[in-house]
Amino acid sequence: MPATLTVYDESTTGDRGEPIVLEFLTEHVTVHELIRQRVYQEVQDYNLSQAKEPVFKGLIQPTEAEKTLNGYKLKKKRQIDWQEQFDKALEAFATRNILVLVNDTQAESLEDEVTITPETDVSFLKLVLLVGG
Repeated sequence: MPATLTVYDESTTGDRGEPIVLEFLTEHVTVHELIRQRVYQEVQDYNLSQAKEPVFKGLIQPTEAEKTLNGYKLKKKRQIDWQEQFDKALEAFATRNILVLVNDTQAESLEDEVTITPETDVSFLKLVLLVGG
């Protein structure tokens, strides 16, 4: 039986975005698998949509897209490469630009294991560099 996990994007102020429901084959997954499934699902959802506005609502900004209030606006509607997005997400995790919080504890490694239960709480926190001057 597949394991279902609901994850959220969270801000540094504690605000949570819309829930993202992911399915896994087992109830034990690594952070690597968690990021992979999330990126794959959101890219597939975008690629299959027939939205008039080419706005991608995902973890990682696609190439040639600009950040908007509700996501990333592509210059023109096109298919997004999930593998490219996944590679960028892994890099962002490695450089600590994206944190994965599991039950309010920061995942330190892509190999950290997550046990999926109804109580499992997972958030993705994007850190934004401050510009000063």
